[in-house]
Amino acid sequence: MKILITAFDAFGGEEINASREALDRIQVPKGIELVRLVVPTVFGLAGEMLLEAVRRERPDAVVCLGQAAGRAAVTPERVAINVRDASIPDNAGQTPRDEPVVPGGPDAYFSTLPIREMTEAALSLGLPAAISNSAGTFVCNDLMYTLLHALKREFPKIRGGFIHVPACAASEKMPGTPTLPAEKCAAAIEAMLTAIK
Repeated sequence: MKILITAFDAFGGEEINASREALDRIQVPKGIELVRLVVPTVFGLAGEMLLEAVRRERPDAVVCLGQAAGRAAVTPERVAINVRDASIPDNAGQTPRDEPVVPGGPDAYFSTLPIREMTEAALSLGLPAAISNSAGTFVCNDLMYTLLHALKREFPKIRGGFIHVPACAASEKMPGTPTLPAEKCAAAIEAMLTAIK
C-alpha cells in the first residue's frame, strides 16, 4: 500500500512543528510505501502542494498531520468544514475570517480513513489516542477539506484524512500545554497507518 503523508512547517513564531518532528521519526511499517511531504502553513498553498503530490504519486491513501497544541493525545479527525477563520496569521500573513475553503462547496466532508480502527491500533500499544470531531478552522482544516473535496471529485478510490498530534516540546508562549514526545507521536502514527487496509 502506498500512503502519502504530510506535515506542516513551524508557524506562530515557534521554531518547530510537532507534526514535522513526528513525520521525520516514523519508521515505515511493513507492507507500506511511504511518501513524505512537508507543506507550508499557508491557506491555499498547502492544499495546492498536496494535490500536486496526489496527482503525481497516485497513492492508495493520504494522511495529513498537523499540530494541535493543547491536546494530550494523537487524534484522527472525523470531519473538515468549509470555513477559513484564523485567530493568528498563517505563514504568509493571511488572517481570513468566515471565508469558505471552496466557494459553493459542501458544508463538510467526513474522513474516509478508518479512524476508529486507527485509534484503537494506537491505544492497543498503550499510546494516547482519541477521535477528534473538530479540525478547527485554521490551515489544518483547510488542508483536510481541500484534500477530501479533491478526492471526492477526482480520486474517489483514494482514501484520505487528517491526524493531529500534541505539541512535542514545552512552549514559552503556552506554559502548561500538554506535550507528547515526537517518538511517541510517531509510534502512534505508525500503528494508525497499519490500520489502513
